[in-house]
Amino acid sequence: MTTTRTTPAPGPAGPLAETTLLRFATAGSVDDGKSTLVGRLLHDSKSVLTDQLEAVEHASRNRGQDTPDLALLTDGLRAEREQGITIDVAYRYFATPRRRFILADTPGHVQYTRNMVTGASTADLAVVLVDARNGVVEQTRRHAAVAALLRVPHVVLAVNKMDLVDYAEPVFAAIAEEFTAYAASLGVPDITAIPISALAGDNVVEPSAHMDWYGGPTVLEHLETVPASHDLTACPARFPVQYVIRPQTAEHPDYRGYAGQIASGVLRVGEPVTVLPSGRTSTVAAIDALGVSVKEAWAPQSVTVRLADDVDVSRGDLIAPSGDLPASTQDIEATVCHVADQPLSVGQRVLIKHTTRTVKAIVKDIPSRLTLDDLSQHPAPGKLVANDIGRVVVRTAEPLALDAYADSRRTGSFLLIDPADGTTLTAGMAGHSFAESAGSGSAADDGEWDF
Repeated sequence: MTTTRTTPAPGPAGPLAETTLLRFATAGSVDDGKSTLVGRLLHDSKSVLTDQLEAVEHASRNRGQDTPDLALLTDGLRAEREQGITIDVAYRYFATPRRRFILADTPGHVQYTRNMVTGASTADLAVVLVDARNGVVEQTRRHAAVAALLRVPHVVLAVNKMDLVDYAEPVFAAIAEEFTAYAASLGVPDITAIPISALAGDNVVEPSAHMDWYGGPTVLEHLETVPASHDLTACPARFPVQYVIRPQTAEHPDYRGYAGQIASGVLRVGEPVTVLPSGRTSTVAAIDALGVSVKEAWAPQSVTVRLADDVDVSRGDLIAPSGDLPASTQDIEATVCHVADQPLSVGQRVLIKHTTRTVKAIVKDIPSRLTLDDLSQHPAPGKLVANDIGRVVVRTAEPLALDAYADSRRTGSFLLIDPADGTTLTAGMAGHSFAESAGSGSAADDGEWDF
């Protein structure tokens, strides 16, 4: 198990201060029982406050239910409670003596698949639910593809509603085999299948008395013991500048600091660094963390960095070690998930947001769209519509310093934004995440670019 690195600054006190943190997301098709699973997980792990449970019991009685509907613990929107579905991403924070958790309960309906991208983008693990009566459906494959696209390192297949199929082992085995083969073909590195009944509590927190043929962990046991994500401090240092601090006071007349959050790696005083995209070089003269000067700082600390030389640095610039720089480019090829209702088309002008930098760009090509049924590539679709996964080629007005998404989820990702109203159009991951796209011809004339 990876141990979370603690900072020298004051932190949380008590036994939970040294436990690891696991971020995980739940996903699955409509009515597969995601919210019920989350509610059962919170309830049985004693992570629900008394007043919350009383409110759920009261709401359940008003709906004519004899037992508490644990899904109400996460379905917080009024429309969700009325329709009995999850629409928004519901975040829950809970802890056990072994680990702390941040849980993102994501929607199952196909029109809200884009919300899963939000919930899973920072997840170390994804729990994909399947109704034992229905098996693997298209939305299951879509969620597996999104998890693979976002490089979620661990996936749990929770085969739910086993009580409705008489806890039959062959039913579970067939679903687990089909999903495991599909997810493995997407490149998911770690897959664990668990048979559960979220409604009855089988294999969620406590082992099931109805499935003695299953000898694996419960959902909570697996969440408590699965290795946490890779250590961000092992990656090359990346410091996107968010704000330039120049107090210009009598006490600090020459102070110039660059504030932001370290995206990855470790920054050290005295280290030679390069400012991108300008390429200017300097040395880290000082690092201020919470008003205290420190010799080094690491991800994901928020700090102020001061350089030895008076170089031109502004918001959106990236400070990185001179000996390990990311590639700066104006031509970006990436796998994307389109999240907006309006389509993304070849030749469309957009804004691209990468870390703290936003520049103008144009969609130069859409080489392919992924077909989820057989993972084939549909060549040259011309556009992507909501929830589509595909390949895009983007030309930017100014160079961007990107890592491959496989190397860094923070500095290898970006957003495409509508310049007219600021709507987020597409979430992109630089580099190849699936098989090479078929087709490459651009539908636009290179002579039309004005940058």
